[in-house]
Amino acid sequence: MAKGDKFYYENLAASAAFSKKAATYLVECLENYDPENIQQMLDKMHVIEHSADEKKHEMNEALAKAFVTPVDREDLDMLSHRLDDVTDLIEEILQKFYIFDIRAIPSAAVTFAQKLVRSCELLCDIMDEFESFKKSRKIRAQIIELNDAEEECDQLYLASMRQLTLQSTDVLVTTSWREIFDCMEACADACEHASECVGSVIMKNT
Repeated sequence: MAKGDKFYYENLAASAAFSKKAATYLVECLENYDPENIQQMLDKMHVIEHSADEKKHEMNEALAKAFVTPVDREDLDMLSHRLDDVTDLIEEILQKFYIFDIRAIPSAAVTFAQKLVRSCELLCDIMDEFESFKKSRKIRAQIIELNDAEEECDQLYLASMRQLTLQSTDVLVTTSWREIFDCMEACADACEHASECVGSVIMKNT
C-alpha cells in the first residue's frame, strides 16, 4: 500500500468512530434524561457532529488534490458522506427531543438508542478492517452482521410504532414520538447503507 493511501482508510475509520461516540452519548442522554439540560446535551452532541464534519472536509480536500487513490475517488467520497450521514442523524434525533419538548423517555427509545450503538460498533469494525479488504476473512461477515442489526432495529421500530398507536391518547405526543422513531430508523438504515457501500467497493476491487 502506498504511504498516502493510509490517510483515506484512517479518515474513514475516524469518521465511523465519531458515529459510535455520538450514539454512545445519545444513550447516555436518554438513560439520564433531564429535559432541563437539553441545551447542554445538544451543545455536546454538536461538538461530536462538528468533529465528524471536519473528517468529511479533510476527505474532500484530499480527493480534490489526489492524482491516484486506492479505490475510485467517487467511492471514497460516497463512503465519507454515508458515514457522516450516520452522525448527522444521531444529532437530529436529539434535536427532536428539544423541538418537541420531550419530558419523559419510554424504554423502547433507550433500547433503540442502544441498538444504534451496536450498529455503529459494527460499522467501526468494518471500517477498521476496510484497509485490508482484499485479503480480509472477516469483513464480509461483519457486513452481514450489521445487516442483521438493522433488521433488529426494523422489528423494534414496528413494535414501537404499534405501541404508540394502541396506547397513546395525546395526539401531539404520538406525533412527536413517531418522528423520533422515524429518525432512529433512518439512522439504522444509514449504518446499513454505509456498510453496503463498503460491500460495493469490495466487489469492484476484488
